[in-house]
Amino acid sequence: AAHALRVNGKRISHLHGNPDEAHVRDALSSALSGKMPNVGQPEKISGQLADVDKVKNSLAKLNGLTIGAIGDAPAGFTPCTYDEEALKKSFGLNIINKSIPEIFADIAAVPLDKESAEYSDACQAQPSLKNVPEKQARVNASTRVALDNWIRANDLSAIAMRCWPDFAVDLGACPCGAMGRTATSGTPAACERDVYGAVTMLILEALGSGTNYLVDTVDLEEDENIIRIWHCGSAATTLAVDPNNATQFIHCNRKLGVAGNFPLKTGPVVLVRLDTDIDPANQSKLRLVMTSGESLSAPNRFQGNTATVRTSAPARQLINGLIHNGFPHHTVVAWKDIRAEVRRMAEYLAIPLTEW
Repeated sequence: AAHALRVNGKRISHLHGNPDEAHVRDALSSALSGKMPNVGQPEKISGQLADVDKVKNSLAKLNGLTIGAIGDAPAGFTPCTYDEEALKKSFGLNIINKSIPEIFADIAAVPLDKESAEYSDACQAQPSLKNVPEKQARVNASTRVALDNWIRANDLSAIAMRCWPDFAVDLGACPCGAMGRTATSGTPAACERDVYGAVTMLILEALGSGTNYLVDTVDLEEDENIIRIWHCGSAATTLAVDPNNATQFIHCNRKLGVAGNFPLKTGPVVLVRLDTDIDPANQSKLRLVMTSGESLSAPNRFQGNTATVRTSAPARQLINGLIHNGFPHHTVVAWKDIRAEVRRMAEYLAIPLTEW
């Protein structure tokens, strides 16, 4: 919502809490009197820059690559819209499109033997899949085969696919498992047709991040300086705390298979997002945000894929900064420190970077 407000020229104030909390009631009363709440933002930071030639060589690998976008952005999801010209100008990336009816036709056309082979392979890789209703798991198997065929036929380097509500309503399954299998095989896969999310994943991999994941920030524990990052179950199983036991289950709200249900691995993390910029003075038409922290050993707090992160910046101010500045709900989490590379890339491409 904050992103949608920003791209439509609106200002954003953020208040975190429950309506029955005293500080929330007081802040709302003040807002009605014209004094908007503001807990502040983290201090912006800068740091070491990577070697410029190294980063230029990494960016050169992106030139000419193609991302496949399936379907339209969900209604109201302004972060999932994109400027193809800006991506071409800065990174040399191409976008090709496929509609939801077209991918559904591809899925329906998958031969039974191919579907069965993928289903068998997926069950062998993660035996917990056998506990998911087989019909739903087989829809995921056919989806995985159809995606792989499209990726291979068009030499795609990443995909971004509209997933809800179409798959659940029309096919009776959720494709998170197929997306996770795609990511595990080495092709970044972003849900909710988030092209900039897929681009961010691809950029970070080019800069040396290794496999990464597109997440929402969904929880804040200010006293512990903790946030929780999550998505509904499309993470590569290699990102699990225990990759050999990356449980495959049903989607958290659709109650349909298949979605991963396992905590994300621990260790230092970096969160990055490429986004559109509405500043007319910014010729790149893009902006970046970046922060860091430590993924802690913790239970999988929310069904799907969760990491509990102690942030380097003050957590409450970090959340306020993201919302106040209208940054997207999606960021990409990486488990390798590529901040120096991101800083140099931003400088080299003249893309404004907000780092907290």
